[in-house]
Amino acid sequence: MTDAVARIHAALADAGVTGWLHALDIDSGEQLDAGADQPVCTASVHKLCLLVTLHERAARGALDLAEQVEAVPEGRTAGPTGVAAMLDAARMSLRDLAYLMMAVSDNAAADLLLRRVGLDAVNATTARLGLTRTRAVHTFGEMLATIREDAGPDGARALADPRVVSRLRALDPARANRSTPRDMTRLLGAVWRDEACTPEHGAAMRRIMGLQVWPHRLASGFPFDDVHVAGKTGSLPTLRNEVGVVEYPDGGRYAVAVFTRTAHTAATLPAADAVIGTAARIAVDALRARAFRSAR
Repeated sequence: MTDAVARIHAALADAGVTGWLHALDIDSGEQLDAGADQPVCTASVHKLCLLVTLHERAARGALDLAEQVEAVPEGRTAGPTGVAAMLDAARMSLRDLAYLMMAVSDNAAADLLLRRVGLDAVNATTARLGLTRTRAVHTFGEMLATIREDAGPDGARALADPRVVSRLRALDPARANRSTPRDMTRLLGAVWRDEACTPEHGAAMRRIMGLQVWPHRLASGFPFDDVHVAGKTGSLPTLRNEVGVVEYPDGGRYAVAVFTRTAHTAATLPAADAVIGTAARIAVDALRARAFRSAR
């Protein structure tokens, strides 16, 4: 595993990022640690915690996933996808809002769900599952508001200045929604083993995560028709993350969490996106090689 960790760090450095990774064989418990306990800002990765909370409450009968919600334009959380990008009122179920939140990282959908369940419920869920380093402190709208405030009067243009980016509260794990790579793989393992919720709701969550549309990060490391990747990305200025599960046709299941940070303020950095898949592939290959050696 030492060689794999060195290769992961080299790949991250070549891509111009600092990164932290944890990979877990969901069934055997074998793991690879490349900074697994580093506190990190989750950004939209925290929507996974909200998804689990929603389904946990539905399993207990505290809410109905078919419940209809009005998404009106006034006060809608901003974002480039889903309800956040729509101009008119929409009416949809909690389960469809959850789909948009996970598949296209819809901020408005996420905040409508948070309005229904609350931050305290999200934190209670992560605490119940033993995620001691994971905490939600703000909604996604509140997170975006801190970025606007910290950027100052020049708005989005100021985010090209590294000095401005360095003062963003949204990028400080002490003041933003946070976790660690190890906590995130623990959560993924619980979802895939049906420990986070009932099997019915576990299957629903796994289905939704498999519908994520972004192929440029975690999935880019596994370009095979018979390997299934289900994940959730997270992005903020200089920050690119993804957590997910890679499933092989032989039954192997691997939870991977990769969090990265770069000094470059450009919004488009293909190498920084792709190295998430590269690092994940190195980690999963190492876990599979160890399992093969143990089976011989």
